[in-house]
Amino acid sequence: MMTAMMSPMASAASTGTSGMGMPTGMAPNMVMVPRCTMKVEKCAGGMKITCSCDDPAACTMMQNLCGMMAGGMCSMCCTMNGMMVCCCNMTMGMCKCEMTATGCCVTCTSGDKMCGDMIQACCDCIMGCMKAGCTCCMMMGGTPVCCCMC
Repeated sequence: MMTAMMSPMASAASTGTSGMGMPTGMAPNMVMVPRCTMKVEKCAGGMKITCSCDDPAACTMMQNLCGMMAGGMCSMCCTMNGMMVCCCNMTMGMCKCEMTATGCCVTCTSGDKMCGDMIQACCDCIMGCMKAGCTCCMMMGGTPVCCCMC
């Protein structure tokens, strides 16, 4: 069975009402996001994010989302109890997405020492949030492509 998380618009779509209580047909921005296992680690000049799914359907969906959104800005957002704890936009580096057998691997690096240090500081922040129990979501071009419940 495929596990997924839904965007905030999903709850309104499932009840058939908009956020203002008016009936709607379909929420235009609803995205089903695969729930995966996420590993974040430092690497030379930046960080590496590895998303993997046990479920083949969720894996394929994540890989398709990553393939469609590749080249867009990569960002990581950590939330706890529905509130954003931190959001790191990787504007200071180059992010490359590679497909793996069970998901994808995104590497964000920079040749500039200061930018690489900023990316690694973001990595430390994300690792700390995940260790504390935050939900972490990786986005490309503003579209969630991988989420994990730590």
